[in-house]
Amino acid sequence: MRATVLSAPREVHIEQVPDARIIEPTDAVIRVVVACICGSDLWPYRGFDPLPETGRRMGHEAIGVVEEVGSEVRTVRKGDLVLMPFAFSDGTCSFCSEGLHTACTHGGFFSYHTEGAQAEAVRIPFADGTLYKVTAQEDDKALLPHLLTLTDVMGTGHHAAVTARVRQGTTAAIIGDGAVGLCGVIAAKRLGAERIILLGRHPDRIALAREFGATDIVTERGDAAIEAVRERTGGLGAHSVLECVGTEEAMRTAVGIVRPGGAIGRVGVPHHEGIPAGPTFYNNITISGGPAPTRAYMDELLPDVLEGRILPGRVFDRTLPLEQVAEGYRAMDERQALKVMLVP
Repeated sequence: MRATVLSAPREVHIEQVPDARIIEPTDAVIRVVVACICGSDLWPYRGFDPLPETGRRMGHEAIGVVEEVGSEVRTVRKGDLVLMPFAFSDGTCSFCSEGLHTACTHGGFFSYHTEGAQAEAVRIPFADGTLYKVTAQEDDKALLPHLLTLTDVMGTGHHAAVTARVRQGTTAAIIGDGAVGLCGVIAAKRLGAERIILLGRHPDRIALAREFGATDIVTERGDAAIEAVRERTGGLGAHSVLECVGTEEAMRTAVGIVRPGGAIGRVGVPHHEGIPAGPTFYNNITISGGPAPTRAYMDELLPDVLEGRILPGRVFDRTLPLEQVAEGYRAMDERQALKVMLVP
């Protein structure tokens, strides 16, 4: 079968690899209907994350049709259309029971700990705890993009809002105008934020953010961005800050714009070590977040997608066949595309 392999920084290509197959009785194999490229895929693509000598099979978001199940799989069967969250989990450990599937004691992350999903098919460990069955049709081209966001970016934006304690009538600030940041705008509005400030610089993304519910736009960076947000909030800062980038500058900005007693939800994969200690301590700032347990959020978010109350699939602005995956990476790396959907 065909699969995407990153062999060196900015060297991504399609390879013929062994067909996905059942290894453990708790496994399933899905035929990928749609997959996509994530902003976090750009970290290894740009050379920031080490690669195995054999390269890395890429991709951690997909919708698929179950082709085969192991002898111990009970909740899905051949022919089911399923969502594949970016982490696999057994669904039964203490952390899964608490809704924190990304901390599963037997789990891991697709592409890093098992096969990648930018492929024709993928093996799913712990199929019962990982896959989420949906009653949709695989040829529903209007609905699939919205469903696909539940496997990562919409669930991650929601996680940022939840851990930043967004609530009715408050002010939320979102750092980053990528797909996760834009989904964070959706999430903040959905949870009742009265004012939503997006920190971003790209006109097309800003326009989409406004349609999603952003009330204010800050295009400055660094100290200028902090000053701008403070000015818009009467010098107090935002109740909730969604940090959707992962850089040191983004975290410093988050600390600079959150109000005393406020909260920061960080979901950008961090590529830095320190968090300013003094301001976070003396201002009683809560810092939370991490890899989003998107599997846990699907029950809550799916009805809003199916009923059209939220349209997160609009973050996909380019669709390519799997053979053109390298073009998709290039386009996202050069900010020519926001998020690319792939069709095997």
